[in-house]
Amino acid sequence: MSKKARVFSREFKLMVVRRMLAGEPVRALAREVNVLCKDLYIWRDRYRSGGAEALRGCGRPRKADSTGRGRRDKVAEAPPAGPATEIEAARKRIAELERKIGQQQVELDFFQQALRHVREARRLSTKPGVTGSTRSSKR
Repeated sequence: MSKKARVFSREFKLMVVRRMLAGEPVRALAREVNVLCKDLYIWRDRYRSGGAEALRGCGRPRKADSTGRGRRDKVAEAPPAGPATEIEAARKRIAELERKIGQQQVELDFFQQALRHVREARRLSTKPGVTGSTRSSKR
């Protein structure tokens, strides 16, 4: 009996990666969604390098791609001059900036959550007779 490879949608991968970047424990997340931790780290790395678009092609390459006949070599291809290429370049730049904004939002959410944890820890130590600062890192 052979196992069938599971295929996940880009939206699913994106949701999982955003939860990882928000600070959820990877092992617990992997158990919850029933995916190997290794795959979650691969998805995260691909998201960081290419954004949501990079999560689409995470499978085995197609036969045409592996032989090189299905695609033209991008280096040998000369881009046509005109407004169409400018529009395409602008769209790519917009997508890149949107990815960057998304990453910054995830980081901002993470730091806000961390700040809440620190403030809660300090509130617990404001009772009379208790030191108001956090523990020294020197042991």
